[in-house]
Amino acid sequence: MESLIGLLVGAPLLGAAVLLLGGRRLDRTGHWLGTALAAASFVIAVVLFFGMLGRAGDDRTLSQHLFSWVPVGGFQADLAFQLDQLSMTFVLLITGVGTLIHLYSIGYMSHDERRRRFFGYLNLFLAAMLLLVLADNYLLLYVGWEGVGLASFLLIGFWQHKPSAATAAKKAFIVNRVGDVGLSIAILLMFTTFGTFAFGPVLENATETGEGTLTAIGLMLLLAACGKSAQVPLQSWLGDAMEGPTPVSALIHAATMVTAGVYLIVRSGAIFNAAPDAQTAVVAVGAVTLLFGAIVGCAKDDIKKALAGSTMSQIGYMMLAAGLGPVGYVFAIMHLVTHGFFKAGLFLGAGSVMHGMNDEVDMRRYGGLRTYMPVTFVTFGLGYLAIIGFPYLSGFFSKDEIIYAAFGQGGAQGWLLGGVTLLGAALTAYYMTRIMLLTFFGEKRWQPDEQGHEPHPHESPKSMTIPMIVLAFGSVFAGFLFNLNHSFVNWLSPVTGTASGDSPVSHGMVSVAATAVMLIGVGIAWWQYGRRPVPQVAPHGRWVTRAARRDLLQDDFNHAAFVRPGNYLTRGLVYVDHKLVDGVVNGIAATFGGLSGRLRRVQNGFARSYAVSMFGGAAVLIAVTLLMRAV
Repeated sequence: MESLIGLLVGAPLLGAAVLLLGGRRLDRTGHWLGTALAAASFVIAVVLFFGMLGRAGDDRTLSQHLFSWVPVGGFQADLAFQLDQLSMTFVLLITGVGTLIHLYSIGYMSHDERRRRFFGYLNLFLAAMLLLVLADNYLLLYVGWEGVGLASFLLIGFWQHKPSAATAAKKAFIVNRVGDVGLSIAILLMFTTFGTFAFGPVLENATETGEGTLTAIGLMLLLAACGKSAQVPLQSWLGDAMEGPTPVSALIHAATMVTAGVYLIVRSGAIFNAAPDAQTAVVAVGAVTLLFGAIVGCAKDDIKKALAGSTMSQIGYMMLAAGLGPVGYVFAIMHLVTHGFFKAGLFLGAGSVMHGMNDEVDMRRYGGLRTYMPVTFVTFGLGYLAIIGFPYLSGFFSKDEIIYAAFGQGGAQGWLLGGVTLLGAALTAYYMTRIMLLTFFGEKRWQPDEQGHEPHPHESPKSMTIPMIVLAFGSVFAGFLFNLNHSFVNWLSPVTGTASGDSPVSHGMVSVAATAVMLIGVGIAWWQYGRRPVPQVAPHGRWVTRAARRDLLQDDFNHAAFVRPGNYLTRGLVYVDHKLVDGVVNGIAATFGGLSGRLRRVQNGFARSYAVSMFGGAAVLIAVTLLMRAV
């Protein structure tokens, strides 16, 4: 079985190489090749999964050592894979959802002239993401981490003829580089502290290391996670990244890339368990981002950007749970997987709506689409019910466990975190109901575009609807299956550990409270958008609404705090360089140049001038000699 692990990465990597280097001869069949290799990786993952189920819970870790990458003295970097319950969960999610999105892209990108290259980039992304979660050491994880960043840059900016897409790709790349600096510093600290990059020795010896060092490592890992998972303060790239094709939004920004930060925190759980301050920072980041993304999602009229705010908020739930330690690790991953189903389905549903509406993204120009696109309506609706926590759907099980774990912290902290998670649940119900009402209910509000072309909404082809139907099944049943006989906890706890807190509230009370706030959010949204016609142009709104439309001024803050000071610093350095550094250098050069010019006048080529010089020199020499004798 161990020999199959490398094929998980190798299949999509081969696809990327063939599609990107094979040339135009593959234009007609390249999309099928990319999809087939993604599916092959998923099949291998399923085979490995059932093979792992046949082994005892504490004997399910598989390893494959390919070769020593850099063996230099005490420095050992191996190309080796580790497949355990945690990485297997991610592998199934990445390859399963990734294959469905490949299939969806066949129809969605059917008219794009560069479709072969798009599928090459998708394969490259899958390979990099699988390398990230299968690495058995932090250095190899870093390679996959950077590969994911590169692939996301290429996919977000795929339609580079649009200036907004090119700008969004560069923004995502630069913001992620900030987080990547944190990961590189953490890895260097690990090597100087533990003498190795491997997960085993680092995590096993974490409790024997000073808390200050572990806190520094934990905070740097958190910085890296904030970049990849779009958490405060490195969240500004996610909304702009919606400029990429919709399958990119579904794959990268719903099910895989944005979950890499959660994987990093949970994988490094032993470090955070021994560094309470770093763990508290994770909780704080998750709680703030949970509300930040939800508030932004409430005010967006762009359907994809509203879902992007939702993604930010839901990842905040996962980060908060991961910051709770062994109490929350399992439930962070459970919500990550259920979120992968319903959010990928929601993004694909949004793409289906755009496909039928001439790429219109403004929900105020939709309305009444449920009768034109019944399959999209039903699948999107099931994803909607799952994410708002409708009883016994996937989101209900995973989100309620996080809320319960938050209350389980006890004292004021428990009530604060529990209150934040309940408020986030209410906001989730509000903005998702708003999306449903604006898109599928009410009267039609679309108008002809500038060229006079009026949209003619219609259902998408089967290559797009089949993946949506499969994801809808996951949205409905995944949570129930995970909760049945605590199967997901039993599956993952040998790797992540598990614990129970002394919660002041029961599971039943949490479920009732979560359902109640969900109904309140739905009711408020219906009161605002379901009772009366929706204007095509958004009203001016209060200051909170205006700020939320501008992403709570995150770009304004970044410009004021970093961009403008950076510009001023750059201008100052240029001035110092030109006036001081270059001035000193040029001044010295001018001084010696002028001096040499004056000395050159002495060498004029006339014998009489040289005779006078010799006479003057002899006179000076005689005078000095006489003066010395007199003294």
